[in-house]
Amino acid sequence: VGPASFYVGLGLTLVSSGFIGGSFILKKKGLLRLCRRGRARAGQGGHSYLQEWLWWAGLLCMGVGEAANFAAYAFAPATLVTPLGALSVLVSAVLSSTFLNEQLNIHGKIGCILSILGSTVMVIHAPQEEEVCSLESMAEKLKDPGFIVFAVCVLVSSLLLIFVAGPRYGQSNVLVYVSVCSAIGSLSVSCVKGLGIALKELFTGKPVLKEPLGWVLLVCLVICISIQINYLNKALDIFNTSVVTPIYYVLFTTAVMMSSAILFKEWQHMVLNNIIGTISGFLTIVSGIFLLHTLRDVPFTPDLLPFFLQQGRADLQTSWRSVDRHLSCQHQPLLPSEDKGFQSAEEQEEEEGESV
Repeated sequence: VGPASFYVGLGLTLVSSGFIGGSFILKKKGLLRLCRRGRARAGQGGHSYLQEWLWWAGLLCMGVGEAANFAAYAFAPATLVTPLGALSVLVSAVLSSTFLNEQLNIHGKIGCILSILGSTVMVIHAPQEEEVCSLESMAEKLKDPGFIVFAVCVLVSSLLLIFVAGPRYGQSNVLVYVSVCSAIGSLSVSCVKGLGIALKELFTGKPVLKEPLGWVLLVCLVICISIQINYLNKALDIFNTSVVTPIYYVLFTTAVMMSSAILFKEWQHMVLNNIIGTISGFLTIVSGIFLLHTLRDVPFTPDLLPFFLQQGRADLQTSWRSVDRHLSCQHQPLLPSEDKGFQSAEEQEEEEGESV
C-alpha cells in the first residue's frame, strides 16, 4: 500500500465514520417518533419505519458512509479501515447525548478516548495484506479451504441466532441481533474488497462485466447489507444507541480481522512487535467499550474514589471548615453586646424545643 493510497483510504474512512455515526442518531429519532405515534415497532417485527422520513435520512447518511467505506477498502487494507470505525462510536455517543438526551458519564467519555487510542495503535501496527490486484487472484483466495470453513461457520451461526436465539432472547439480550449484523458484515467486507478490485479493473479497460465473479459478489453484498440493516434496526429499536453502537463495533471489528487474516494470510508476514501492537490496540478498544457499555449508568461520585483519596478529601473539607470558623470569628463585633442575655428569636425557639 503506497503513501497516496494510504492517505486516500484514511480520508475516506474519516468521512465514512462521520456519516455512519450520524446515521444511527437519525434512525433512532425516526424510530422514537413512530413509537410515540403508536405504530408497530421494528423490534416487534413492524416495518412502519419505511414511512418515516427521518429513518430514510439516516439510511441515506449510512449509504454515503458505506460508499466512502467501500472506496476506502479499495485503497487500503481491511485491517487499516475497520479499526478506524471507532470514530463512528465517538460521533454516535456525542450526538446521542446531544440530540437523544442519552447521558454520557465520565466512564463513557474515558471509554471513547480509549477506543480512539486503541484504534490508533492498531493502525500503526496494522498488518499488510497480500497483493490482490485482479479478480483471478481474488477467486483463488475465495477457494481457500480455510475461508470456506469460516464462511460456513458464519452462515450456520447466523441462522441459529436468527431462528433459535432471536425469538427467545432477542428482546432482552443485545448480543443476539448485533452478532448477526457483525457476522454477516465480515462476509460483506470480503465482497466489498472484491468489488473494489473489479471497479479498478473496469476503469483500466478490462472486460470485468463478463466475469461472473463480480456479479456473484454484488448479489452477495446486497443480501448481506439487507440482513444487516434489518437486524440493526431491531437492535436500535430495543436497546440504547450508546450500547448498540460500541458493541457492534467490537464484534464487527473482530469478525473482519478474522476474515481478513484467513482470506489474505496477512498475519503470516507480521513481525513480533506488530503482532503485540495489534493485539494491545484491540484490547485497549475492548477496555474502552467495556467502560462505555457496562458503567454507562454508574454516576461518578466521590465514594468511587480510592480510600486514601477519600481520606484526603475529608481532611481538606475539615481544614476548610476550620478556616471558615476562624474567618467568622474575625467578623464578630469587637465590643460585647450591652445585653449579654440577648438571643435571637430562632435560638430561643430552638432552646424551648430542646427543653420540651
